[in-house]
Amino acid sequence: MDKILVTGGLGFIGSHTVVELQNEGYEVVIIDDLSNSSENVLDGITAITGKTPIFEKLDLKDRPKVESFFAKHNDIKGVIHFAASKAVGESVQEPLLYYENNISTLIYILKELKKLPSAAFIFSSSCTVYGQADELPITENAPVKQAESPYGNTKQIGEEIISDTCKVTPSLKAIALRYFNPVGSHESAKIGELPIGVPQNLVPFITQTAIGIREQLSVFGDDYPTPDGTCIRDYIHVVDLAKAHVVALNRLLQNKNKANYETFNLGTGKGSSVLEVVKAFEKVSGEKLNYKIVGRREGDIISAYADTTKANNELGWKTELTLDDAMRSAWKWEQKVRKG
Repeated sequence: MDKILVTGGLGFIGSHTVVELQNEGYEVVIIDDLSNSSENVLDGITAITGKTPIFEKLDLKDRPKVESFFAKHNDIKGVIHFAASKAVGESVQEPLLYYENNISTLIYILKELKKLPSAAFIFSSSCTVYGQADELPITENAPVKQAESPYGNTKQIGEEIISDTCKVTPSLKAIALRYFNPVGSHESAKIGELPIGVPQNLVPFITQTAIGIREQLSVFGDDYPTPDGTCIRDYIHVVDLAKAHVVALNRLLQNKNKANYETFNLGTGKGSSVLEVVKAFEKVSGEKLNYKIVGRREGDIISAYADTTKANNELGWKTELTLDDAMRSAWKWEQKVRKG
């Protein structure tokens, strides 16, 4: 079976995608610098799939090492590129860190893929490329607006780099998957979201507050023009999201793509407010959550949820798991991590 490189493959979405790739029979090579992940994740992947992926600890900002890696693994047929810094708030405070880490690494990988006779490339993009959309739900035809954060801008720039490269590189085919808000964990609780330091995402902050690691959950703003005043997002179960990456990769490897560069939204098509997520967690866990409304956070948009028609029809993919499923699995994972 084809050999696939997954960068950032020990991270949250990356590890779940590695599981789905191995379940599909692909040979997987992981690159990860372990800056926001742990090598122990390999054990979880192995326990679920019965197979250990090849792993190389490597900083993708080190171009000579990237070149050496591709010289060694010159039979790679596709790359799924997750490795990137991804916290909106942090990117506002540390823009240069984000531009260096998210843009230079992408360029170095694409330079190597250009040398191959053919290559499939899946880019981990984001709904942040749309900014505050004029219409909801958001379709792939929505205008890409000026980014609200350096993180969002790196995704916009990344997509432009890939698109421009595909125009002049017939051997390269790429899909940018613009996903909304990944949550939950594998039902086995052998892998899940494990942020290092203070979580930047809502759900791990919820579970860490419920288990007593965090004193209180801050809800950033209740004065937005939404039914309950809190921001609305499209929360997609990470396992559904991981499966979409495999479907997109198959599309490219089987030459079913309609253009050298394509984009797809990945979400549930339904928006949930921050307080609705809190209530869903309380319902499935039986825990009462200590939360407090605080001021708005810089870089946040009011509401974003996907129109998934294109992904449903073109990829033949749709979500199967619910917000309750995600919150239940996230809580099971949190409890398992703290026991460990």
